[in-house]
Amino acid sequence: MPLYSLIALIPILTVFGLLVVARRPASQAMPVAYLVTAAIALWIWQVPWVHVAASSVQGLVAAAEILYIVFGAILLLNTLQESGAIAAIRQSLLGISQDRRIQVIIIAWLFGSFIEGASGFGTPAVITVPLMVAIGFPAMAAVVAALIIQSTPSTFGAVGTPLIIGMDAGLNGVPTVEQHLMELGLSQSEYLAAVGRWAGIFHGIIGTFLPLVLVMALTAGFGERKSVRDGLAVWPFALFAGLALTVPYTLTALFFGPEFPTLIGGLIGLAIVVPAARQGFLIPSVPWQFATGDSPQINLMSTSKLSAARAWLPYVLLGGLLMASRLDFLPLRGWLQSVRLTWNNILGSDVAVSTQPLYLPPTLFLVVVALTFFLHHMKPAAMQKAAINAVSILQKTALALAPAVLMARVFINSGVNTSGLDSMPLTLADGMASLAGQTWPLYAPIVGTVGSFVAGSVTVSNMMFSLFQFGVALQIGVPTAIVLALQCVGASAGNIICVSNVVAAEATVGLVGLEGVIIRKVLSPTLYYVVFAGILGVLFQGLVSALFLS
Repeated sequence: MPLYSLIALIPILTVFGLLVVARRPASQAMPVAYLVTAAIALWIWQVPWVHVAASSVQGLVAAAEILYIVFGAILLLNTLQESGAIAAIRQSLLGISQDRRIQVIIIAWLFGSFIEGASGFGTPAVITVPLMVAIGFPAMAAVVAALIIQSTPSTFGAVGTPLIIGMDAGLNGVPTVEQHLMELGLSQSEYLAAVGRWAGIFHGIIGTFLPLVLVMALTAGFGERKSVRDGLAVWPFALFAGLALTVPYTLTALFFGPEFPTLIGGLIGLAIVVPAARQGFLIPSVPWQFATGDSPQINLMSTSKLSAARAWLPYVLLGGLLMASRLDFLPLRGWLQSVRLTWNNILGSDVAVSTQPLYLPPTLFLVVVALTFFLHHMKPAAMQKAAINAVSILQKTALALAPAVLMARVFINSGVNTSGLDSMPLTLADGMASLAGQTWPLYAPIVGTVGSFVAGSVTVSNMMFSLFQFGVALQIGVPTAIVLALQCVGASAGNIICVSNVVAAEATVGLVGLEGVIIRKVLSPTLYYVVFAGILGVLFQGLVSALFLS
């Protein structure tokens, strides 16, 4: 088993080696990683070739969904650019504070979290990155900032999808799980709510410091002095903004369930922090700017006929529609989910794929684009230009994104084989668990991170590894809900470095082929999140055990 665990690590090492060490673009690295994964699946795991082919088809559908999301977000941004809304938004944001550290906290941390809570699927990056560039951020700085914040919000992203769909699918119908829940006297939905409460506590602690980590990464990487001290100088405001989101976030997870912590946290955070920033609360007197020559030359005197309220209206409509589409008691969700496309037994295998195209967030993006066309009195030529530019960016993105998703599906589906082995992710995790033993809570977040990095999704990572994490926790006598919460937190941390998010974010501002550079820049915040989560897991496990034994 140790040998097979090492072999299962090869696809991940291939991705890291090509992207981070060899510095090859994802358009070159990911096809190679896909071929390596397929070869291991066919010849070592002995997965039938039909199953590998069917998994690849399944990956193509998933890639198409992601590309649809990217297209919708870029088209909305281009539409706002052509209508003059971006110029008005830029002025409204610059009016809050001239300090780039304050701007990145408001746009990436607060606004980005709100969008993640409503839609998920990497949407915050493809919305906030172009917005930051539009107000004068270097493209690379905007991408790094947007990726760093895709940690705390992601467990409860897309109205709780990673938990209520991903983890539910990973645990549903397993006799061991059902017996354990019976002993606890909980239904599965109640158990997932308990997992969500622990995840909310862990994220609430770690995420409070994330805005400070964010500004330190910004000043160290893109400031004139390349110093973290410039980031530390704004620590009072950073912690204030962190608490403004994480306190309502954690309370929502504790008392209202896993659907709305990120959405409510982001919304309340914006309502608290933006007025405070306008009054200069806890903001240093000397604003911080990017290094000379790094910031794009933007005419800050450019004006728009649109008011700030009308310019922001499309984003308000988007947030409202996304929330309405995820609430069970409103009819919109049922209408959007009524259209389902399903392909069972792909190529004669047991692999199936299903999609609900209208329920995907970009459908509502397109609705908002159509409304913007009329609300902002746009001309058809301007709308045509926005669409053409969006398609051009999409073509470049597809070359890197599609192979990454195909690789993930072959990796995940390798459990169907004639060698008698578990799937590659489970075999890899098995080897890690045998090394860790009783200290498993320290390492549990790493498994979630690996899952997100490979699969490009917190939901899929939870689907892949929840049962494994549950089994290990049960065997070593650790509270299962704590370990599953660490799985969620680790998966969210992996969202920072997953290739699909990186490619989607960079594509919105034309940074194609720099995936390895970007991943290296966000590795430190990822390690901060994973290590902090592991330490908290050990501490809380010990606390719960002590209370139980006493």
